[in-house]
Amino acid sequence: MGPLMPAPLVLVDCEDVAWFRDQPEAARGAAAALGRRIGLGEQRTAQLVLAVAELSGNATKHAVDGSLLLRVVRAHAAPGQDVLAGVEVISVDSGPGMADIPAALRDGMSTSGTLGIGLGAIQRLADSFTIHSLPGTGTIQLARFWPHPAAPTAHTEPAVEGITRPISGEQSCGDAWAARTDRAPATATAPQDDEATVRTPASPTRPSWSALTSPRSPVVRPDRPARVDAPGVQAYRSGRATPVRAALPGRGEGLLVMSCDGLGHGPLAALAAQNAVQAFRTAAGRTPEQVMEEVHRSLRGTRGAAVAIARLEPDGRVLLCGIGNITAALVTPTQRTTLMSHPGIVGHQIRQLRTYENQLAPGGVLVMHSDGLSERWSAADLAGLLHHPPAVIAAALLRQAGTRRDDASVVVARAAR
Repeated sequence: MGPLMPAPLVLVDCEDVAWFRDQPEAARGAAAALGRRIGLGEQRTAQLVLAVAELSGNATKHAVDGSLLLRVVRAHAAPGQDVLAGVEVISVDSGPGMADIPAALRDGMSTSGTLGIGLGAIQRLADSFTIHSLPGTGTIQLARFWPHPAAPTAHTEPAVEGITRPISGEQSCGDAWAARTDRAPATATAPQDDEATVRTPASPTRPSWSALTSPRSPVVRPDRPARVDAPGVQAYRSGRATPVRAALPGRGEGLLVMSCDGLGHGPLAALAAQNAVQAFRTAAGRTPEQVMEEVHRSLRGTRGAAVAIARLEPDGRVLLCGIGNITAALVTPTQRTTLMSHPGIVGHQIRQLRTYENQLAPGGVLVMHSDGLSERWSAADLAGLLHHPPAVIAAALLRQAGTRRDDASVVVARAAR
């Protein structure tokens, strides 16, 4: 009997993103339209609309600053496998929260004089349902609805998921995120020897792929002093994040993740972000630097963007190449380690491309977000959330640190282990 192969990572793409605040009727109508458009079927669409009605009704009755996110999700589990389309609903509020979630899920439980069957009904109807709630902080609920009978993919949480929200008054969002897997070709060679190298500034011409992918082991730079950051932030430190030349992908299935913030906001910023996503998905490069070069070329003629691209390896290594004001951090229940980025505008001017390597602890996550979120959050803010699906973590961070003065996006990834 051969060795057991790890299960393929499940990734999702999101589209038709719509936010609703105090608009229960509009949310129900949008849910019905989405269900019909992707072919959920009449009965399944009716169940989706019922869940949206319950969530939006609860937000109106109990929540403070409640919002409802509706979007189409398309799940990919393996190359060549059929894509599964469903609808995801996320409810976020800053209300009183729930002290006893199991009790709230029991039929007949009510705090407002109603029958109290809403949450229990949603749990039964949805293919997946998650609640995170803290008294005095608020509640986040996530439900996904797939066509029935749902494929096994529908019951597996994605390894990566993100949330985008446009600036107040805009329909289109200039922030975006994307993820894809990458596996080494069968003929890939292992690292052979060490060589200390220094990266030169990125050239506007096509890079030398042989130089970028030569079989060299990364070498640690000389020690650098610790950098003091905001409270709760573990900054770059020697031996934890090291700049490496031509960082080599591992042998297993790596996970590439991108966070992009198109300059400004509105349709032109959204166009730049869409170009970046398309280039990321079709890029031939395997390392963050290689993919960044391809995204850079694709954004010429657009407003440009701030972009961070990470690669998560099965052994816990995280390789990151960042240009512009995208925050990237490794988060555990007790520590936040902020990863390095460099100034520039992807699509216009990049003075240098440099990859930084760090190690993601078991149970930790990679978080990347745009400057539509404040930096004033710490590991403690996410400590009780890290076991939840990435979308719930992203929603909690958006609630905690998001502003409405700019487009905002958060993407959360777990290692490809």
